[in-house]
Amino acid sequence: PVTDGSRELHSLCAQLEFLLQFDLKEKKSFFGQRKEYWDFLCQGLARRRQEHEGVRFVTSLDKLKTPVGRGRAFLRYCLVHQQLAESLQLCLLDPESLREWYYARSPFLSPQRRAEILGILYELDSITFHLAL
Repeated sequence: PVTDGSRELHSLCAQLEFLLQFDLKEKKSFFGQRKEYWDFLCQGLARRRQEHEGVRFVTSLDKLKTPVGRGRAFLRYCLVHQQLAESLQLCLLDPESLREWYYARSPFLSPQRRAEILGILYELDSITFHLAL
């Protein structure tokens, strides 16, 4: 299994975060705080399901104070529970929402790139992750 000490894990998480932040539009919350990919994921999952277990888990962690920290915790949760590809796919189903959150250079806006990314992420479901959540 992949553990917290794995160099490959850190590289994978950094690449996932880069992908989710790439060409993300700058949006602000009501209180002026910058919205991050965590907010995109929450909105996308809320449109598709009652409540995602990963979102519920991450929001219950009081020591996470920033959207980036919550996003990182969510990615780790999804890796452990083999839900990353499915969760991201649910967020990528609505083209209008994607255009609302991402500029044109985002690979998420290209159907071919989106399919490639999801295909690779679904392959991660066969890997066991033992990570501290």
